[in-house]
Amino acid sequence: MLTVEDKSSTKSAMITREPTSSQQAGWQQALAAAVTDPRELLAMLELDLALLPAARAAHQQFRLRVPRGFVARMRPRDPADPLLRQVLPLAAELRQMSGFISDPVGDGAATLAPALLSKYSGRALFIASGACAINCRYCFRREYPYGDGIAAAADWAPAFAQLDRLADVDELILSGGDPLTLSDARLHKLGPALARRPWIRRLRIHSRLPVVLPERIDSGFLAWADALPIPLVLVIHTNHANEFDGTVATAMADLRRAGVMLLNQSVLLAGVNDDADALADLSEALFANGVLPYYLHMLDRVRGAAHFEVPEDQARRLAGALAARLPGYLVPRLVREVPGAPGKTPLNSGPVAVVPGDAV
Repeated sequence: MLTVEDKSSTKSAMITREPTSSQQAGWQQALAAAVTDPRELLAMLELDLALLPAARAAHQQFRLRVPRGFVARMRPRDPADPLLRQVLPLAAELRQMSGFISDPVGDGAATLAPALLSKYSGRALFIASGACAINCRYCFRREYPYGDGIAAAADWAPAFAQLDRLADVDELILSGGDPLTLSDARLHKLGPALARRPWIRRLRIHSRLPVVLPERIDSGFLAWADALPIPLVLVIHTNHANEFDGTVATAMADLRRAGVMLLNQSVLLAGVNDDADALADLSEALFANGVLPYYLHMLDRVRGAAHFEVPEDQARRLAGALAARLPGYLVPRLVREVPGAPGKTPLNSGPVAVVPGDAV
């Protein structure tokens, strides 16, 4: 059933519609059908099964999960494919490396209550869900204690009760896990809670699903986004231009039509996007899909991800190379998260020398 209600806001009409069971089943079935067996992933991509023992060993520490649609964008018979490299468990993950820890961004110290984090002035973050559609091998929350609670429990009421104790919050961020693994029914409970708190001006969601599982952006979700009483900013997580295909382009177009502001954040990853051409191609692909580059993160030094780290001097040269060839609005801010800092620490805020022919 549709109800259309006039609002004195930037939207001419706010549509509220509960998702149909068939819509929910579509993306949820795709989520449930994700590849979770290293042998199956290798077989699908016609890769050497000599990779299997190491993949299984690392998989025991942090499980493989990747949607089939994302696998379809990978190059067969290429173990160095940049999308595969983000998800395939490797023996390198099992090495103990100095400085790589379970909580590299200080989530524990920033936790005010179960599922509620506060790091920066004016913003608060809900751990909305512990589930993900894809297990990125570099994930900084791969050891996060999701069992301690998620914000969507009990129709969000306990999380908002804790949030109300903070005096200066005007932006609420949903993270995880991935917030868009929540059903539309659970997301619909957010609207009234936000409407009762007019001091919250924006809702920001960080999610990989619009890219790795674009089926999630269905009519039910779009109706929910349109019905929100405050602006929605969706920060997608994309690391390589090859992550875009026609299904992702359609999802981005649908989100834009629903009035959602689209930003992207990437992680600078060795063997994935540590190349000026790859990063420039990504910025161009983002813009072609109506998404602005936002952050290019240095790797958070989580245990098991040391093989992805790019040295800071190389990262700065890459940022300089991008600034030399792209308009400013297509150059993401190179940042590092430093626990306890009042915000992200920018690394490309000043001039960076770019030597012609430099191997960046």
